[in-house]
Amino acid sequence: MATKILIVEDDNNIADLLRLYLEKDNYEVCIASDGGKGIEQFRRFQPDLVLLDLMLPVMDGWGVCRAIRAESKTPVIMLTAKGETEDKISGLKQGADDYITKPFEMQELLARVEAVLRRSGNVPEKSGNRLVFDKLIIDMDSFELTVDGKKISTPPKEMELLYHLASTPNRVYQRNKLLDEVWGFDYFGDTRTVDVHIKRLREKLEGVSDQWSLKTVWGVGYKFEVV
Repeated sequence: MATKILIVEDDNNIADLLRLYLEKDNYEVCIASDGGKGIEQFRRFQPDLVLLDLMLPVMDGWGVCRAIRAESKTPVIMLTAKGETEDKISGLKQGADDYITKPFEMQELLARVEAVLRRSGNVPEKSGNRLVFDKLIIDMDSFELTVDGKKISTPPKEMELLYHLASTPNRVYQRNKLLDEVWGFDYFGDTRTVDVHIKRLREKLEGVSDQWSLKTVWGVGYKFEVV
């Protein structure tokens, strides 16, 4: 059975684009165009995760989130054009699990969806969570890291970080961006957390292949470089 996602979004173009990418990633998708319909569809569709716009007709996203939380622990990711700290705090207080500001990159949103589903225990039933490179397999379905034919014991957060970097080879990520996308917006640690996890991953991966590597981009962040 496919993982089900409810999109509550009044902008038809954004809703249709989200549906396109999510269905391509093997999710079952339902769309509601206002807050009232969002609550109705939530009860009918019984999704595994809700993508919830903040500024909605009939009832705003905060009201919808409160209504969902009154009857369910289903994960909620808020989508909004606002990026102020106060809005993030309000989202947290209403029970949101994550928060992404428009405009966003679709790969970032898909990564957030997967991370929130994993944290909630609703792991998506997909076959696309496996990355293969020379002498390296990152399998997020089984949370197994295989390096040069050997399975390497790797904590979940290291796996998520490596998978996130390797999913978009050669893209440079700032440390704050990695904290936000891998640890989640409700994590209040500092960027040294990323450095520590990268160091541990390098101990497992350094020198294994000349076709890829974890690279530091000085003054910026990190990337999974493929040559």
